Amino acid sequence: MSGFTHFDEQGNAIMVDVTDKAVTERTAVASGCIRLSSQVFDIIRNGTAKKGDVLGTARIAGIMAAKRTSDLIPLCHPLMLTKVTIDFSLEEATNSIQCICTVKLSGKTGVEMEALTGVSVALLTIYDMCKAVDRGMELGEIHLVEKMGGKSGHFVREK
Repeated sequence: MSGFTHFDEQGNAIMVDVTDKAVTERTAVASGCIRLSSQVFDIIRNGTAKKGDVLGTARIAGIMAAKRTSDLIPLCHPLMLTKVTIDFSLEEATNSIQCICTVKLSGKTGVEMEALTGVSVALLTIYDMCKAVDRGMELGEIHLVEKMGGKSGHFVREK
């Protein structure tokens, strides 16, 4: 299992021991999008969804999800996050909404999973709030955009 940190020598799943790692500033940025019908796009843009503020609710859900990542992903460490942001951009040409989640902390392990979880749950919340109008929405392109800090250094996804 060379190269995989979540397995021991016998191939058993383990939580990585970060006891001896240095505390450093760490940041991760993840992105994803949801494609919508023009009707749903207009409802969100105009703020007329029957369930309320779609993007505001999705923002809170994404922040909450990032904070609870270790409850969802079995081998993630519980982390004391210092910042989580969820930002949206509406792309009228494609009837889609881009979501960006940025997560920061000072700690011994990275926050990539928290950023990816934040994006995923924010997009799922948009789907949930709008599914009565259109069940054909499509979530996709969820990926790590950038990671800073820690032993592995700076990562920027190539386009």
